[in-house]
Amino acid sequence: MLDRMTAGIVRFFERWMPDALVVAITLTLLTVALVLALTDTAPRAAIDAWGDGFWSLLTFTNQMALSLLLGYALASTAPVRGGLLKAADLVRSPRSAYVMVCLLTGVIAVFSWATALVAAGVVSRAVGEGCRRRGIRVHYPLLIGSAFSGFVVWHQGVSGSIPLTLATPGHFLESQIGLIPSSATLFTVWNGLTVAAILLTLPWVMALLHPKRPENVQEIPDHLCAGPKPGLDAARADAAPVTPASPALRLEQSRLLVLATVAGGALFLLTHYGTRGGGLTLNIMNFTLLMAGLLCAGTLQRYLKAVAGGGDIVVPFLLQYPFYAGIAGLIASSGLGNLLVAQASAMASADSLPLMAFLSAGLLNVFIPSGGAQWAVQGPIMMSAAQQLGADLPATAMAVALGDQWTNLIQPLILLPVLTLAQVPARAVMGYTFIALLWTGVIFVTSVMCR
Repeated sequence: MLDRMTAGIVRFFERWMPDALVVAITLTLLTVALVLALTDTAPRAAIDAWGDGFWSLLTFTNQMALSLLLGYALASTAPVRGGLLKAADLVRSPRSAYVMVCLLTGVIAVFSWATALVAAGVVSRAVGEGCRRRGIRVHYPLLIGSAFSGFVVWHQGVSGSIPLTLATPGHFLESQIGLIPSSATLFTVWNGLTVAAILLTLPWVMALLHPKRPENVQEIPDHLCAGPKPGLDAARADAAPVTPASPALRLEQSRLLVLATVAGGALFLLTHYGTRGGGLTLNIMNFTLLMAGLLCAGTLQRYLKAVAGGGDIVVPFLLQYPFYAGIAGLIASSGLGNLLVAQASAMASADSLPLMAFLSAGLLNVFIPSGGAQWAVQGPIMMSAAQQLGADLPATAMAVALGDQWTNLIQPLILLPVLTLAQVPARAVMGYTFIALLWTGVIFVTSVMCR
């Protein structure tokens, strides 16, 4: 029965799921239609709002692109890739492969969402290669879907944008609600139990989706396993000494330049976290990824080669994110976001408001796949509603965070880095992530209602 249901869902997405760029443009047109139908915004004003918002998130877009690029470069260095392939050799069966990649991504996501996105693609591909070499027949689309599904806890970890924003002095709602420390959001018992429930059950749910019929198993394609044998042989080849032919080449292959740069970076991070008492931000995370990548690469020449390989990941993201920025600008300027969230809040009580916040955030995230941008639209309304109804402010804010991360499971833009690394289309994977959406939805709703 489960096999038939899974096959039906997968076939639906394979038939109806278009390319991620098509989804972005379709959502743009749908948003325009909703704005014209539900608000008093004139067509020309709607177009102006969309155009004004199109380039409004360039700073964040660049930060995201760098996170993906630097994370890819780190994962591509010989020590890290060798470690991933060694971990892949621990897999003894298809089900253990699905469990491993899902759990690993989930653990990483608790600490860094950007690293988790890159790791999901790199690890699933490494495990797929390792299993293919050892004759373990793993269904590659499910392997990728399992790896990405672990990402669903990112907003409950230390890089969660909404809880970190609320704890940062000077945030845009501070005059309304003050500061909400992380001890009231991230580091609560109910948040920890929710993360544990996801990480202890979701990997096994994904493992149950392995095709029962051998002919339905699609292993990693041959062309993704081509090239030098992975593992220690590749690491040794990368580290093989080469006699530089000129002073320029000696500089490119100098370890001293890398060590001096990394030492300076380490001192800066010690000052940031120690003397200044700073926290983890996107810029600090990117700086850390850069220093770690340089250290693992060993030379600037190797690091530049690793970075160059990540272009395919970054380019589609850079192309598509402005469309979602335009959608966010249109929703905010027209008042459509306020209308939808206010309607949900109007039906809520103090006890049920977090649930309404979760559901409305899940819907809004499909159109605005950015925790920070979504909070800018939804946060003021939800916090006002919570104050008026006497609801729990931290719980309501975290419910928005849960809804935002929940529907990432079916958001093609968020899935794009993993798909680019794994080299499969979204339609092949989305059926499995949709099932993960159903399972985690039950856990999140239960958590929000029983907190």
